[in-house]
Amino acid sequence: MEILSKLKSLPPSKKDKGPEGEVICILERSRSHLAGLVQQVSPSGEISLFSPLLGLHRQIRAEKFSHALRYGDRVIMKILDWGGQNKPILSEITHHFGHISQPSIDVIAAAEEFSLQKEFPPEVLKEVQKYSTTVSAKDYQDRLDLTQEESFTIDPTTAKDFDDALSLTKDSKGQYHLGVHIADVAHYVRPQSALDEEALRRCNSTYFPGACLPMLPEELSNHLCSLKPKVVRLCVSVLMTFDAKGTLLKHEIRRSAIKSAFRFTYDEAKKVLDGKKKSKHLPTLQLMVELCLLLKQKRYERGSIDFALAEVVLDIDPEGKPTSYHIVEYDITHQLVEEFMLKANEVTAKALSSQGLPVIFRIHEKPNDENIEDFFALARSLGFFVPAKPDSKDIQKLFEQAKTTTFAQQLSIGFIRSMKLASYSPENVGHFGLSLEEYCHFTSPIRRYPDLIIQRLLFNELPPHYDLERIAQLCSDKERISFKAEQTVKTLKKLRLLKEWHTEDPNRKYTGFISKIKPYGLHFELAPLSVEGFLHVSALGWDYFVYEEGRNALFGRNSSTRFCVGDPIEVKLRSVDLVLLEAHWEKPNPSSHSHTPKEQKKKSKKRRRSR
Repeated sequence: MEILSKLKSLPPSKKDKGPEGEVICILERSRSHLAGLVQQVSPSGEISLFSPLLGLHRQIRAEKFSHALRYGDRVIMKILDWGGQNKPILSEITHHFGHISQPSIDVIAAAEEFSLQKEFPPEVLKEVQKYSTTVSAKDYQDRLDLTQEESFTIDPTTAKDFDDALSLTKDSKGQYHLGVHIADVAHYVRPQSALDEEALRRCNSTYFPGACLPMLPEELSNHLCSLKPKVVRLCVSVLMTFDAKGTLLKHEIRRSAIKSAFRFTYDEAKKVLDGKKKSKHLPTLQLMVELCLLLKQKRYERGSIDFALAEVVLDIDPEGKPTSYHIVEYDITHQLVEEFMLKANEVTAKALSSQGLPVIFRIHEKPNDENIEDFFALARSLGFFVPAKPDSKDIQKLFEQAKTTTFAQQLSIGFIRSMKLASYSPENVGHFGLSLEEYCHFTSPIRRYPDLIIQRLLFNELPPHYDLERIAQLCSDKERISFKAEQTVKTLKKLRLLKEWHTEDPNRKYTGFISKIKPYGLHFELAPLSVEGFLHVSALGWDYFVYEEGRNALFGRNSSTRFCVGDPIEVKLRSVDLVLLEAHWEKPNPSSHSHTPKEQKKKSKKRRRSR
């Protein structure tokens, strides 16, 4: 939550951390209302509430509401008193907009919880209506005309906004000529316009399972700016020439016009490459794979870290109910798009900074020593060799080794958790994950505001009074909020799916792997749905389990059973709480471990005496 506060300076607690402070008092809060859910209604009518934004640790109370409420009702609260350390927040319920059992309002609830904009203001929609639905020859008469060049898009099946297209040829010298063509959003969204102010207010599109809150109205994002096939579209093209080994020889960045020849989905492009589907674009796709592998090797050589994780995609029906899920593999079609986008972003950042122009960089600081050491300890506990003083190349080697093991996802998750978050800043500190000194976001201006700013900077169209530091901070903050909202809805949808499976088969068993060991229990990752669960030591069986810190394990004193990080584990779902976003788990056969060996011995003696 955004607050205006007085801070008391404190000395840094660790040498690798910056200055710390203590909140003395809160002067002003950015919010007067919260979205939440009803937890309990007392006989006297007092209501206990839960706010996903604040978490379980903050108690919220409200007086009677005009309508009868029940557990799981979704409401909007006006905050009367923010309470204190031992005092609950006092609120007044102003609006009731559904129940947790209604999946159709999951996105509406998330928008309320995280203060995301749903509808566009009338003045924004009015401004959009001024634009033609097509691009005329007059619109691109001063641009580089690439409408006769072979180009196409490659996107997810569900994508509606196509903001990048690709072209590639190879000449007689063995040189590659790559074109990365990005929708020229800056042509339509002018500085200080109603469109621009609304885009800055949102900063990015927010993607939920089966739904999207776009940064720009659909008339632009899904139509006039979208690089649809067989129609002319205005672009900013990064034209790059590489030698036969993938070394960049030269580049230029031009405003252009293109006409995409085809709209590929990742799946379609893969089928063409595998010979399962015919396409006249096969030679170009094969050429793209060729260049992709060269660029990828270059990136590995400099120590860039690559995870290549598969993605779990939920299938959502029109009512917002999750029906199933599918796994999207990070195959070569995803890789080639990523490599070309990374290169275009890098080239653009260098082009701007080399001219002494301001840039909103995408920065990623090095992790602190404590967090990275935790990751290395995890890797060593899983049996991987890690040198005493590893660098980024050692980390890349580690992930390469892990690809052929069952620990790849676990290591990736552990590494991501050890990393600092990437952010936007006009002050460049480099990008640790990509091992780049200069990097920016440029290739997705339909859904990210910093990319739009970069387009304006390229062609000197940014008014001098624009505060890039403020914009960068705002975009970084909004990105975090959107991510949290997306994860909240994604978690809720996964829990809905688990609850449905539990209703169909209460005895269903699930397989996961142990992701974290604590003295009091173990955390596990449920594969392949990617849901995190927890088992307390008391749920592990009759034995007395001891935490082995050196081995990162729980050891049973009597049975010699050992639970280690990375081990597979079989669990059974006990219940799901959609309000608190919790799933409760147990071992499948608790009855067989319900007594200690001594208790079992005593019972057997009693049985013998009774005979």
